[in-house]
Amino acid sequence: MKVMVVGSGGREHALACAAARSPLVETVFVVPGNAGTAGEGGKVRNVDAGGEFHQLADFAAAESVALTIVGPEAPLAAGIRDYFDARGLPCFGPSQAAAQLEGSKSFAKAFMARHGIPTAASATFSAAEMDAAEAYIRQQGAPIVVKADGLAAGKGVVVAETEAEAIAAARAMLEEDRFGEAGRQVVIEEFLAGEEASFTCISDGDHVLPLATSQDHKRRDDGDRGPNTGGMGAYSPAPLVTPAIHRRIMAEVIEPVIRGMAAEGSPYEGFLYAGLMIAPDGAVRVVEFNCRFGDPEAQPVLSRLRGDLVDVCRRALAGGLADVELDWDPRTALGVVLATKDYPANYPTGAVITGLEQSMADTRVLHAGTALAEGRTVTAGGRVLCVVGLGDGVAEAQRTAYRRVSQISWPGMHYRTDIGHRALAAANPRQ
Repeated sequence: MKVMVVGSGGREHALACAAARSPLVETVFVVPGNAGTAGEGGKVRNVDAGGEFHQLADFAAAESVALTIVGPEAPLAAGIRDYFDARGLPCFGPSQAAAQLEGSKSFAKAFMARHGIPTAASATFSAAEMDAAEAYIRQQGAPIVVKADGLAAGKGVVVAETEAEAIAAARAMLEEDRFGEAGRQVVIEEFLAGEEASFTCISDGDHVLPLATSQDHKRRDDGDRGPNTGGMGAYSPAPLVTPAIHRRIMAEVIEPVIRGMAAEGSPYEGFLYAGLMIAPDGAVRVVEFNCRFGDPEAQPVLSRLRGDLVDVCRRALAGGLADVELDWDPRTALGVVLATKDYPANYPTGAVITGLEQSMADTRVLHAGTALAEGRTVTAGGRVLCVVGLGDGVAEAQRTAYRRVSQISWPGMHYRTDIGHRALAAANPRQ
């Protein structure tokens, strides 16, 4: 069979490689892909089929694509699943109505309130309500979190340490058009104490298949400092998610979401990602939902996958996940994002990347913001690469990943040197 992966980032590179490992698959088309998927060879091929829904569907129909997997949130929120359904083309991802869980934070907050799903207390404000938003911030105090309501590529969240910082963030979104349409409404919510974990699963609208757990690092700089980003690294599994906490997540968050979406007439089919704050006492609260695989979580998680992702996705579309299990590499996978120096603000592109031709056992370099220029791989985005290392435990996986990182460079390359530090500190509390 032929499979199409829609997208151009690191998540899509990881999805394409996972799909290519399936014995069911003959060809994986990546639309549009990046320099990494272009260099995979074998079953994986980049295709410039255009980005409009009708162009993607026309290509899938012409090539007899048996399964399309949509990587990014924007096409899902815009209704690509609905369009493919109308054309009779199998497409893995939630409907536009179900994708509102990520596409609108105010929708997600109201949905969680209706179904008793634990989350932070919050209020939503429009551009005409800046004075009310400021009053709410002053009433609640800091630290406090300000979020653009719509899609902002993982950058529309400000964890404000002071009331003044929160007010400035709300004003930048509501009055200064910092995030365009995504920031026409803001959700202002209480700051949650604890440690954040990423929980991804696959749903067929009724049954849920949990995937390997993970944790990511959203702040740009070492020590979890600096601005929020789309993610600077991640590791899997997450030691924080003990079997007891895993059961709580399923019972208090994931299962109520799937039941609630079905009850409201929008059965959820696809990847569902829950960003969760785990309190010291084990209590679980939702920070955010994503209607797709997380990035950079997909890179280490899928590096551990031994099962057949394509078969699972096809079973999910057929409502057949009840008895499915997946096999995982027992080792830890840790991914380090290599970014451009000014990410997530304006950043330069076009720098030539060196060291990609080298190889190292138990590592993988997954491309995100890369392109080919005159036969050379160059930077073409803020997050450029994710270097994944595998090892027996977080410490070994971390050492392996950073050894591979040391072989790669370009002018202005930036990365964190402490990915996995929370897991290491928990394992070695005296250090």
